[in-house]
Amino acid sequence: MTAAIFVLVMEILESWAYLENSSSLVLYLSEHMHMSPSTAANNLTNFMGTAFLLALLGSFFSDVFFTTYRIYLISATMEFLGLVVLTLQAKSASLKPPPCNGDASYCEEVHGGKAVMLFAGIYLVAIGVGGIKGFLLTHGAEQFDESTVRGRMQRSTFFNYFVFCLSCGGLIAETLVIWVEDNKGWQWYFGMSTLAILLSASVFLAGSGTYRNRIPSGSPLTTMLKVLVASGVNSFRLRSSNRSSNNSTADMVTSPSNMTTIPKDVTHLERAVVQPRRAWLECSVEQVEDVKSVIRILPIFACAVILNCCLAQLSTFSVQQAATMDTKLMSLNVPPASFPIFPILLFTILAPVYDHVILPFARRATKSVMGITHLQRIGMGLVLSIVAIAVAAMVEIKRKRVAAASSMTGSGEPLPITFFWVTLQYLFLGSADHFTLVGLHEFFFSEAPT
Repeated sequence: MTAAIFVLVMEILESWAYLENSSSLVLYLSEHMHMSPSTAANNLTNFMGTAFLLALLGSFFSDVFFTTYRIYLISATMEFLGLVVLTLQAKSASLKPPPCNGDASYCEEVHGGKAVMLFAGIYLVAIGVGGIKGFLLTHGAEQFDESTVRGRMQRSTFFNYFVFCLSCGGLIAETLVIWVEDNKGWQWYFGMSTLAILLSASVFLAGSGTYRNRIPSGSPLTTMLKVLVASGVNSFRLRSSNRSSNNSTADMVTSPSNMTTIPKDVTHLERAVVQPRRAWLECSVEQVEDVKSVIRILPIFACAVILNCCLAQLSTFSVQQAATMDTKLMSLNVPPASFPIFPILLFTILAPVYDHVILPFARRATKSVMGITHLQRIGMGLVLSIVAIAVAAMVEIKRKRVAAASSMTGSGEPLPITFFWVTLQYLFLGSADHFTLVGLHEFFFSEAPT
């Protein structure tokens, strides 16, 4: 459990650095790099998408080539370098486009070498984030003994508190760091992200002696590819053989790897165990079953893709939507970039409440160790995401009606409508993300082949 605590602290610091950029980068791109709202939002979602796609590549490298220890050090170095580049650009006026001087029609969008520097920094950060996210969760989960009931329960608690720590890091990013950006400037904003990564690396190195490090033994992705290629090749061979033989004869082929006879009427994937002409295509029955397991969970993976399309609103158009509203809270003026704090606050409340109140009650009610199944949690989150997007659509309709009624369409002045309307979609999407995220973590870790 000690090793898992180091991982949880690292997640606080990593999410501080990542969520800080994912929530406010759209404002930096539009206000200081003079991109249009749609271009800024598109560049932000490209950054986030790249980071998460590279998480898959980071996982592959940790399975095949490097230990998770080396993957983290390489990724943290890349993210650190990217943040240093962004900090230097934010600090130096000569590395940014000239200010608009109050006339938006003459704003010069970032281009040339300045754009190269900007995107180099952004995508170095994306590479680092992808590498860290590709191993950190599984690295923490592997510290528990899943062969025992106690180990599985501790692992479930770890997944829940992993999301809690993600929220704690986001809470820092959306409060303290946003305040620093508003009062000290963007160079301090990116500088604090740089500090978070340095602290994360220090915590990781401090826990080096407690980790259970898995030795790279091959990636499930290569196994899947081998099974798919072998089944395709053998299906073609069997069809060719069938044309020249008597259809009434049930030919049997023996696999040297497991000495099991395979009839010609087996499923497409099961034909991968037929004796191949190339040794590198030889597959076992266990490998075929692993691929079947992956295929069975692909629909759940597809559901998560749709959910993340909804969650992209939190960091892009919802922030810009709220920026047009009245953001006053009594005597305070709430920065629009801080609005994602609402789902984060909900995360920090839901995680301990779920683990210490809802889950024990569900275990007693269902007389099951799980209490609530992984798929039930995922389903609850998907339903809440539907409600959230419906609420967001209704709020946007109301906002546009207020703008039209006040003759303020296209005006830069705040509309006479409170930003609390936007918090509704934040709260629903935050709840959806919590239930789905933890459910997906447990489901994939339990069902996916190792």
